[in-house]
Amino acid sequence: MIITAMKVRHAQPYKGDIIHVVVETPQYSLEKYAYDRDLKAFSLKKTLPAGSAFPFDFGFVPNTLCDDGDPVDALVLVEGETYPGCILAARLVGVLEAVEADKNNKQVRNDRLIAVSVESQLYKNITDVKELDKKMIHSIEDFFTSYNKQEGRTFKPLKWNNAKAAHKKVLTCKE
Repeated sequence: MIITAMKVRHAQPYKGDIIHVVVETPQYSLEKYAYDRDLKAFSLKKTLPAGSAFPFDFGFVPNTLCDDGDPVDALVLVEGETYPGCILAARLVGVLEAVEADKNNKQVRNDRLIAVSVESQLYKNITDVKELDKKMIHSIEDFFTSYNKQEGRTFKPLKWNNAKAAHKKVLTCKE
């Protein structure tokens, strides 16, 4: 399945800690979608094993590039439905700093920004990841750990950091 996508030109925060996030995979999706730079479209990357689903919207900050060769990953807390290619304005609340290792044990940092959609009513009062429920924190860590294990990689959470660290991550990974 291929979904056409428009070119996104804004990656910088446009007001304080607000960023754009391009959704690749919506919350509760049983499939992983990925943006293909060559096709300039979203394509189905894989179907998750039975019982697995994305806990929140997952995507990237456009016009950024990290050490792993991909744009900065972002998980966005939002109620309601989105779709691959949807652009969300989101407020940074923190970052899950992590190391990923491939089958050959080559390690690379692969942090995940945590943000709240500016349209969210449910999460609008969250300003820092420390305010998230511990079950939610463990659920996020467990999802990324198990997802990577299914891909033959290891994912090791290092620490949860605040919005300031998340903002710095975006600025240091600008293309």
